[in-house]
Amino acid sequence: MDFLRPATWQDALAVKAERPDALPVQGGTDVMVEINFDRRRPAALLDLTGVRALADWDPADGRLRVGAGVPYARLITELGRSLPGLAQASRTVGSPQIRNRGTVGGNLGAASPAGDGHPPLLAGDAVVEAESAARGVRMIPVAEFFTGVKRTALAPDELIRAFWAAPASGPQYFSKIGTRNAMVIAVCSFAVALHPRERRVGTGLGSAAPTPRRAPAAEAFIAHELDWDGRGPLSEAAARRFGELVAEAASPIDDVRGTGDYRRRALSVMARRTLTWAWNDHRAGSTGSVGSLGREAS
Repeated sequence: MDFLRPATWQDALAVKAERPDALPVQGGTDVMVEINFDRRRPAALLDLTGVRALADWDPADGRLRVGAGVPYARLITELGRSLPGLAQASRTVGSPQIRNRGTVGGNLGAASPAGDGHPPLLAGDAVVEAESAARGVRMIPVAEFFTGVKRTALAPDELIRAFWAAPASGPQYFSKIGTRNAMVIAVCSFAVALHPRERRVGTGLGSAAPTPRRAPAAEAFIAHELDWDGRGPLSEAAARRFGELVAEAASPIDDVRGTGDYRRRALSVMARRTLTWAWNDHRAGSTGSVGSLGREAS
């Protein structure tokens, strides 16, 4: 196995063009586990941790452009108020050591259906910035990025450079079910984001289908049920129906972590609860924050 370590982004693109079989590594928190357990044996590793251009974030065109090398720990401390749903999800990733190394860029590249960062990116309409030496930059909506179990829309010579997301315009929440409260793969997870100016709701489901996905029918239903002008209370019937539609959007399997029926039931409950928390925050005039973390795990 070859180990390739470019110093600049342009060097990384050149190496990937020459060696499309090279597997990119950011924090290595997924890749190294697979290698250690002999589940994967790539021809080469492309270590991107030394590429400084990937380690920054900045505002651009009213959105946030977050480099693929920004670790979860920095997302929590530096972007907790701007991207509260993603910050909440980041708090559930592994241990402090893993959060210091792991990145959303690496999470996207691994494309696990259970990736914790994926549901809030879906709910917040994030866009993945990919680049190749031959064709330049390509912007891929995250809803189109996942094409199968651990498969993405990336071409063999493309690398993830960043993701783009608008700062939260309304409350956001992330919820996760696991066999314990920390250092565990999600049995299932759910994210919700209110977009009051557009009078719509975004959703994201994790570990509930071959790919992370949204629940379009649930989004359309609840957008028409919410009292955006008067900020009246959320009816119990509307919240329950929202949860049912989220569960219907899932196509989970039975595995060692849980049954498909359990996952659907859990998604229904998480959707109802997170929507209620988010709507109550909206009624109170709050966008929510990373400080609301007591609610993200069950």
